[in-house]
Amino acid sequence: MTVTISEIIGNGVLFDIKNWEGIMPAMDNLQNNINRLFEILVERKINYLLVGGVAILSYIEGRNTQDIDFILPRAELESLPELEIAEENKDFARSTFDTLQVDILLTQNPLFDLVQKKYATERQFGDRLVRCATVEGLLLLKFFALPSLYRQGNFNKVSIYENDITQLLLAYTIDLPELLKVLSKYIIPSDLLELQTTAEDIQTRIQSFYSRQSKLEISKEGEEE
Repeated sequence: MTVTISEIIGNGVLFDIKNWEGIMPAMDNLQNNINRLFEILVERKINYLLVGGVAILSYIEGRNTQDIDFILPRAELESLPELEIAEENKDFARSTFDTLQVDILLTQNPLFDLVQKKYATERQFGDRLVRCATVEGLLLLKFFALPSLYRQGNFNKVSIYENDITQLLLAYTIDLPELLKVLSKYIIPSDLLELQTTAEDIQTRIQSFYSRQSKLEISKEGEEE
């Protein structure tokens, strides 16, 4: 059986050293909140798309996350009064569902709307089938976020997002130039140039991984002869 969303979030909480000095959230309560949230989404036929760290962890390993991210139409929030909105702008809403943090990307943003409509699939989490972004959809969102993070100097998140991109590209064959062509309709030209440079840097890094692997395999074979 595949890992559950409760296990993903629970591991993110348990392995975050910042949580060790405070009061650790009750895992049973966390699991109940997550199960209830997805039950509500299904019962009320909410038009959601799972994105963010949980979605990424259905494709790759080695990442922690403590919140759940969805793409939603703004009108759907009216059907989710259980979400307590802490802050909101035209593109994003940050909320909590009891003790669970839930971040919302709103489809008022044209790229988020595109991802929700055209880059969606279903992924298995435990015994639950969840509407989830595709690898291409997740890459679009990660690249889209990077220019703003660069400007803010938020290099901690930059490193996480660039690593997410690297791991997805290592695991899946993606036409990156075509993906950046899609993204070009939603960002300014100077941002696109920077992202093309980022993409080239990441691809060079990936090539260096394979190059080192090849060299080490050759050297090992030579030593064994």
